[in-house]
Amino acid sequence: MTAPFPTRKQEEWRYADLEALQPVWEQFAEPLTLIVGPGESFEEVWLPANDDVQVRRIQLALGTRAKARIFALNTAPVYGRLELEVSLAEGADFELFGANIGTGLSTNEIVTTVKHVGVGGRSRQVIRSVLNGKATGSYLGKVEVARGAQQTDAEQSIKAMLLDRGATANAKPELEIFADDVKCAHGATVGELDPMQLFYAESRGLDPASARALLLEGFVMGLWDSAKDGDAIAEAARGALRRVSSSPERGGGPAKLVEGASCQA
Repeated sequence: MTAPFPTRKQEEWRYADLEALQPVWEQFAEPLTLIVGPGESFEEVWLPANDDVQVRRIQLALGTRAKARIFALNTAPVYGRLELEVSLAEGADFELFGANIGTGLSTNEIVTTVKHVGVGGRSRQVIRSVLNGKATGSYLGKVEVARGAQQTDAEQSIKAMLLDRGATANAKPELEIFADDVKCAHGATVGELDPMQLFYAESRGLDPASARALLLEGFVMGLWDSAKDGDAIAEAARGALRRVSSSPERGGGPAKLVEGASCQA
């Protein structure tokens, strides 16, 4: 039986392109479940496909002292959604490095729920978004720390770069903590490329699109540095950044922090 179709009244679907999702919902209604056993390690790279609508929904369970790292690139031309629910047992370690790169009218989002249920768990989420035209990029991430999950160490770092006034970045990191001996932090910022850095790059002989691409690579490419096999995702991200930097849909100059952007933390 197919799960009920979501609505925007549900917080985790608040910014979704439900019209684009409707025709393919039956394919993605049920999340895929992955289990990493006690003491085991898991690493996966999520590359974008060629479809207009791309959805990945994963439930990931980490056993005692298990480790998992995911590197994800979200560049769907119409609607892309990476949805991840993670549970961490005692001493488990989880890291997510993800990027939304959107152009035109695209909507790309990363939605996570990380549940610390055991003592001494560690989680890190690092998300970067680059958006032009009227594209929307969102991160909604909730970290839950159960009552007995003492010594939890959890961090969320979310940054977005807007290249046009019509682009929108939504960032909503959230903490729900029921333990009293924890270390949890989150931060979210939305901004634009530095005009002085652009001027300097262009003064060195780069055309405007190449100058933008170079600065954006500095903003995004560090996400993949620790991947065991990061060549493919690095090349895909580099290509997406070139497209977003030189897209004919760009216009009106870089976006200001307060125009076309919402940052909720």
